[in-house]
Amino acid sequence: MASLTSGAFPPPLTETEKNALVEVVKDWAIANGLAVRSPPAVIPAEADPAGITAVNVPVTLFPSPFPKVCFEQGQAVQQTYNELYAAVSRDEAFLEQTVKEVMDGDDFIRNLWDVHLKVKAEGYTQPLSLGLFRSDYMVHQDSSTSPPSVQAKQVEFNTIAASFGGLSAYTSKLHKFLAATEYPLLQNALAPDSLNLPDNQSIQGLAGGIQAAFHAYPKSELGYAKCVIFLVQGGERNIFDQRHLEYQVTQSSPTIPVFRLAIADILKHTTLANTPKRQLLYHLPRDPSKVFEVAVIYIRSGYHTNDYPDQTAWDARYHLERSGAIKCPSILTQLAGTKKVQQVLATPRPSSEPSVLGKFINDSTPAAAELWKTFTNIYPMDTSEAGLEARKKALDPELCKAYVLKPQREGGGNNIYRSAIPEFLKTLPESHWSAYILMELIVPPPVSNIILRNGHLEEGGIICELGVYGTCLWNQGSGEILHNMGAGYLLRSKGDQSEEGGVAAGYGCMDSVSLV
Repeated sequence: MASLTSGAFPPPLTETEKNALVEVVKDWAIANGLAVRSPPAVIPAEADPAGITAVNVPVTLFPSPFPKVCFEQGQAVQQTYNELYAAVSRDEAFLEQTVKEVMDGDDFIRNLWDVHLKVKAEGYTQPLSLGLFRSDYMVHQDSSTSPPSVQAKQVEFNTIAASFGGLSAYTSKLHKFLAATEYPLLQNALAPDSLNLPDNQSIQGLAGGIQAAFHAYPKSELGYAKCVIFLVQGGERNIFDQRHLEYQVTQSSPTIPVFRLAIADILKHTTLANTPKRQLLYHLPRDPSKVFEVAVIYIRSGYHTNDYPDQTAWDARYHLERSGAIKCPSILTQLAGTKKVQQVLATPRPSSEPSVLGKFINDSTPAAAELWKTFTNIYPMDTSEAGLEARKKALDPELCKAYVLKPQREGGGNNIYRSAIPEFLKTLPESHWSAYILMELIVPPPVSNIILRNGHLEEGGIICELGVYGTCLWNQGSGEILHNMGAGYLLRSKGDQSEEGGVAAGYGCMDSVSLV
């Protein structure tokens, strides 16, 4: 594998230099909100019963080299991806067919679909839908060309709780600060202009999507002030990532009221107006006489089975879905982000037939051609011809080493890798295998860096994953797109021996790109 850099990167550091950089990063991170609530492994809950402590988020000491061509490739296709997934969410028949293929082995997906059917039976009241999306990529190196060429290949597309937009902007700022103040002082100095560090407007971009939806929601017919709700998990450690977006949303003029609501408290603090529009009303917990009409509900939870411990939780999701608030995402948009949809969209086009992708966007356009370049090999695990072939690969003790098995889940820690796949499948009834997809592993060029995690340095090889954000507001009935923008980027990195990459789940760290 060819390296992305010609010389040693990161530059060799003395112990004194490491210690100095650690001190600078720790202080800058806390001073600027590049932080998470302290994990129990660092500060036990009994030592911090009021939950007042925070630590810097795991972060690299240097920005990681990333191919400029791949970075620009991901940016260039984001608005087309926004358009694609807006169109997928509008095609109920396609989603129904796709969802049914995984329902037998996935109660969570079935429950989501059932909520949609209940709301459809009485009629949706809000035609507008908002997506805060993130398309994740890894660099694929094609060694068959000379020199080896690189392309961005899509790992997954996130339609719900596309996190780290708040922290990623500050990680970029951290590395720019270090490049200006600290790297030039090293014995193996990096000159201020030696790193190509692009601006990252992810906070403004994502908040801009929420603001666009807020302003598209009409003035309250009931006489209430409008507001935005961030629907969150209880005990959220990744709170500052969310807060950065909240603070940016409120900076509209006039100020947009923004409130946080735990998913368990939906039915306690919201009601539906007894009108045909079923407006969602938020009763301020500290003073229930203060009532706001919810224009936008940004759902940062609700993507995992843990968020629905009982029927009351599902009743609460139904309560939101049938309301007149603009959902980000609606259930149909959430279902559009399943791995099964990704697999079906990436299915190669038969020579004599149109592709599935062509159902949603014009497949003969240059924009569609760029999308195809980002697709990697993904296979169903059903009983179709392609599915049976994939099952053979997944069960073969050698062939399986080139693949990852993915369920229809978000949030990290859910995938099964390489040699673990055959034994895992044997624990499931074969009728449940179709709830998974099999993806060919993307093997990126080697990169090295130093990660600061919980006060300790981890040095060595890392794997980088680029996330490109986008925001889209569309009319679910007419298909009209009212807002479609790129919204900055995220770089997450993990040790090259780690399978999972979730930062909040404890696997990865925040990073930023140095374009090469």
